[in-house]
Amino acid sequence: MKGEYRDDIAVTLNTIPAGTFNISKHNTLNSEKIFLPDKITTQTKGKGKADIYLVYPGIEVSFNYYLADKIIFHHEALGSVLEINHCRRGRIGWNMRNGATVFLGAGDLCIHTMECCADSEIVLPLGYYEGVSISFNMDVLKNELPEILKEINLDMDSIYHKLFIEQMPFGIPSSNDTERVFSALYDCPDNLAIAYYKLKAQEILLYLAQLNVQKEKELTPYISQHTQLIKEIRDYLVEHLDERFTIEELSKKYLINTSTLKSVFKAVYGLPIASYVKEYRIKEAIRLLRETNDSIALIAEKVGYESQGKFAKAFKDSLQILPTEYRKIHQNRK
Repeated sequence: MKGEYRDDIAVTLNTIPAGTFNISKHNTLNSEKIFLPDKITTQTKGKGKADIYLVYPGIEVSFNYYLADKIIFHHEALGSVLEINHCRRGRIGWNMRNGATVFLGAGDLCIHTMECCADSEIVLPLGYYEGVSISFNMDVLKNELPEILKEINLDMDSIYHKLFIEQMPFGIPSSNDTERVFSALYDCPDNLAIAYYKLKAQEILLYLAQLNVQKEKELTPYISQHTQLIKEIRDYLVEHLDERFTIEELSKKYLINTSTLKSVFKAVYGLPIASYVKEYRIKEAIRLLRETNDSIALIAEKVGYESQGKFAKAFKDSLQILPTEYRKIHQNRK
């Protein structure tokens, strides 16, 4: 399924050249903008795009697609703009101005100001991401709040200050509430899009108004040095699939506490170390079965299984098919 998600995003970004991040504005009105795309600069070896819809003065909805390992962003530091990011597919992490890194998986949220992310590095542990961001310019909304929200005297200042007492990003893990509010934003028919985004933007403001920060379970922010070290450990593991390492051995080699190693690795890659490596071994075995004529025994050795039998069992547990059968099916399709 993860491979299918990546393929879907690759199709979406098919016309965008490598090293390019494309920003398209839709439904532009003659009113103040939240942020100006011509003042956003990006740097990446991958590719990406953002489709931005201005739904009210002071409110924008952006659908974001990335196919990269990392993207560096720079834009004006807008402390009065709140940005909510919902991850639909993939994993994403921000190394922000304050030194904190927040990682999101499918269904997770990150709320921060556009001052926090003015000079930031987005890292994509799985190499792909799809999500939506909703930006609220609090200064504009104080004077131009949608009519239905004026009726309940929605206080924009109280929303802002309860979320950003220390100007730190606030991460919220996936829940029934977050999915109810955000998942319906995707796949809306074009002829209904703007009207629907207007309704959802108001619903999200109401969601923020009733959000109890003290009771909400929060995603743990990590310091960027730890996340970089975890990436090095991950790279070492996948480059040495034919070897086995314990948590204690990795902890000593990289001078990192075992509990920190386990918790940060899961935050970055979405799986415990053993599960991630097992999944990666199967992915690499699939590649070798499709792209080489290596024997099953040799492939088993290359991806770290001590016997062909154990490899065959692990492969079948994962794909419900033996590696010999998988290769025959692929070869017949050529």
